[in-house]
Amino acid sequence: MPRSRSWTLRSRVMAICAALGVLLVGLSVAAALIAADSNERIDVLTDKTGPMRTAGQSLDAAFVDQETGMRGYLLSGRTDNLSPYERGRAAEADLLDQIDRLNRTGRADAAVTAAIAQVRARAETWRAEVADPVIAAVRTGGPEAGQSLPAADGTAQFDAVRAAVGDLQDSISVVRNAAVSAAKNTGGALLALEITAAAAVLVFAVALMLLLDRLINRPVLVLARQIRAVAAGDYDRAIVGRGAPELAGLADDVDAMRRKIAAELREVQQARAQVDAKAAELTRSNRDLEQFAYVASHDLQEPLRKVASFCQLLQRRYQGQLDARADQYIAFAVDGADRMQRLINDLLAFSRIGRLTSGFKRVDLNHVLDIVRSQLSARSEDAEIVAADLPTVEGEEPLLTTLFVNLIGNSLKFRRPDVPPEVVVSAERSGDIWQITVRDNGIGIEPEFADKVFVIFQRLHPREAYEGTGIGLAIVKKIVEYHGGTIELDPSVAVGASFTITLPVIAPAEEEPAAEIASP
Repeated sequence: MPRSRSWTLRSRVMAICAALGVLLVGLSVAAALIAADSNERIDVLTDKTGPMRTAGQSLDAAFVDQETGMRGYLLSGRTDNLSPYERGRAAEADLLDQIDRLNRTGRADAAVTAAIAQVRARAETWRAEVADPVIAAVRTGGPEAGQSLPAADGTAQFDAVRAAVGDLQDSISVVRNAAVSAAKNTGGALLALEITAAAAVLVFAVALMLLLDRLINRPVLVLARQIRAVAAGDYDRAIVGRGAPELAGLADDVDAMRRKIAAELREVQQARAQVDAKAAELTRSNRDLEQFAYVASHDLQEPLRKVASFCQLLQRRYQGQLDARADQYIAFAVDGADRMQRLINDLLAFSRIGRLTSGFKRVDLNHVLDIVRSQLSARSEDAEIVAADLPTVEGEEPLLTTLFVNLIGNSLKFRRPDVPPEVVVSAERSGDIWQITVRDNGIGIEPEFADKVFVIFQRLHPREAYEGTGIGLAIVKKIVEYHGGTIELDPSVAVGASFTITLPVIAPAEEEPAAEIASP
């Protein structure tokens, strides 16, 4: 079912980061403006008001030099005493120009401009009313002429000049104090902006953590609990996603996978139940068939023995007394009874494999081959049976003996004319299994019959050519499978036949030294 459209986790995080970025940019712009204003105030302090104050102090000294030079010239009449006056006038002009120029830098202060104009006006008044008349009188009439002038005193006019210089200094101090106060205010504003930025970052970080916890952390924990419940076996439990759309989509995908697995699991369980039922039915059928074969072969022994016995009696007593056809019929009956008895005995032996068991024990296959040689000694006078370094395996010695008797017996039976039989039994370990090979130099088996030779009562040759019931290799295969192994014919062998048997290796914890294995 499609979910309603909503903001994804990425879009929400990007929105928070964008809002934080906009706020920080705004704070940065404000901080830049305040910093620029602060720099301007500092420039006013360092490049404007400072030099203006210094120039103001020097200006007062320049006026004192002028007044001192005039007084010295008035008393002595000597021209060299006018040097301080001249230097003071030149310094006055330079200092007033400097203060005026500094004041016009940036925003000009009207009070300072007015104070400069007042200083200039009062200075001109003092020189016009006092200094210039006194100096002119001394130059023409000597000190007595200058001292006789009423303007020679001039104290009030000079005090007015110095008072104007003081007013100028006060105006400069006002400008300086205003710049200092503004610089302090901008510093406080910058600190406030920094605190605001830190608080904003903290608030946005907390908001982001809460958002991630609500949209990711808690939904992931809930999703993990649901998945663990499903993994524990509750396959019918629906997985519901919460939180961010991405996690909700992931939960939907996981739930779809759960539904698919649950459906497949139900199919597997149904198939397994059917297989178990078939296996139980097959086991019961095999057991019934084995029981039937055992009972049938066992119960047929007695009437068959009677038929065979009476046929043999007829053959011995009436042979030659009837015509040739009657003798032939009796011979057919005796041969059929014998063959039926052999078939029933082989079928009885086949049905007994796995039914009557004495339990698995350690069996040395070298000892088994010695028993096989003894049992086949009458048929292997000119044969060579080679076996060495065979392993010790878990199994039943009589069945393993029957296995090799049938295999090696076939090698001796299906020999090539005028060629002494050779049978080689070898073993090689491959991981947890033994690969045992039985190879001969007989007539061999065609590759297309590689699987048919293990079918019960399957014969590849006429009964007249080779004796036997065709059950030997079927018994061999059943014995091998009963011991947990496999057997197959190697069709690639050019001469003779080669069978490969696999048997499990004894587990290391169960192995014992070979010297402790007692030969039966």
